[in-house]
Amino acid sequence: MKHNLGKMIKLFIALSFTLLAAEDFSYDFHLDKQDPYLKEAVILTLDLKQSNHDIVLMFNFDLQKSDDYFFQRLDTKETDTHHNTQIHYIYLIYPLKSGEIKLSFDLIKKVTTDDSVAYSFSGDRDNVKGLVTTDTQITLPPLSLSVKNLPVNTALVGNFSLTHSFTKHEAKAYEPIPFQVKIEGSGYPPLLDTLLPTDLNITVFKETPIVHSTHSKQGTKSSVIYPMALSSDNSFTLNPITIKAFDPKTVKSYELTVPRQHFNISKADVNILVDKTDNPKPLESDLSWLSSILATLFSYLIVFAAGYLTAITLKWKKKIVLQTDDPFREKIETCKNERALLQVLMATNNKKFAASIEKLENGLYGKGKINFKKVKQEILEKII
Repeated sequence: MKHNLGKMIKLFIALSFTLLAAEDFSYDFHLDKQDPYLKEAVILTLDLKQSNHDIVLMFNFDLQKSDDYFFQRLDTKETDTHHNTQIHYIYLIYPLKSGEIKLSFDLIKKVTTDDSVAYSFSGDRDNVKGLVTTDTQITLPPLSLSVKNLPVNTALVGNFSLTHSFTKHEAKAYEPIPFQVKIEGSGYPPLLDTLLPTDLNITVFKETPIVHSTHSKQGTKSSVIYPMALSSDNSFTLNPITIKAFDPKTVKSYELTVPRQHFNISKADVNILVDKTDNPKPLESDLSWLSSILATLFSYLIVFAAGYLTAITLKWKKKIVLQTDDPFREKIETCKNERALLQVLMATNNKKFAASIEKLENGLYGKGKINFKKVKQEILEKII
């Protein structure tokens, strides 16, 4: 009884502190669904509104990282008039664990005054004072999600289609046979550890999948290309490849399939390779046929290497496209001055930009000088 009473007292104190700390503003969370399937997209919105108009109010907010879910901030809209701050956050969340999970948050309330703001901007560029704020860590109650299990052996979650292509079905012994599988559609990114069975009696060459994903309020659209190649000294059959998928919107399972493929492998004619005459003399071997085979294999390797470099080039181009679709990158690129850039970085609350924030604050509010273009470029290079 005493143990439970102690817990209740601690909880009351924590709630009281939260209410006192949050009395300067109100907040409103909204989830578009509370009982998603595993790896089904969930949209979270948060509105922060200043209620105490006697102070200048700022916020730093983000979700806490967790193995239970993946999240991506989609947008931040801020109305800042010093005494009437309003911020609207939008997040895309994918639950990665079934059962009940909790979304936890980090929120810092930063309070200052008009005098402090005016003082911080007084003087010339080389005599800018630091903005003094009183920071308070706000404890927001976590939000719960009841995550439903997927059907057994489900590998993909979303609405996807599959296409495949084989360059040929006839080859010489040990000649690489390039092929690729492409999965695209909407849902949790369709990244698989492997597409082929592990017990194949052939040689398999694999490359890193080429991934292109964009996040929005409608979820995630992805295109993943799996480049591979097969090689054998005998004819072989590749059994059908079947991938089980589940679409949460229709609540239906379906399969993506690569049909059975047969490959004819031709062996070198032994009669052609063996010299029937004893010329040169016995105990000496004519290795001219070996140089011919090596030359052929070398040409195959050149073709395969060219395909590999093409895949790498495509991956590089896809990465550039992905970067241009990043709303946070666009915000950085559109910043015209140091203050706007500092505001965007403080809003994202990401530790990897701490050094850049320090440079901007030192330049704006301290005695340092800012090379705006250089700082901006450093930030863009940190965005993945």
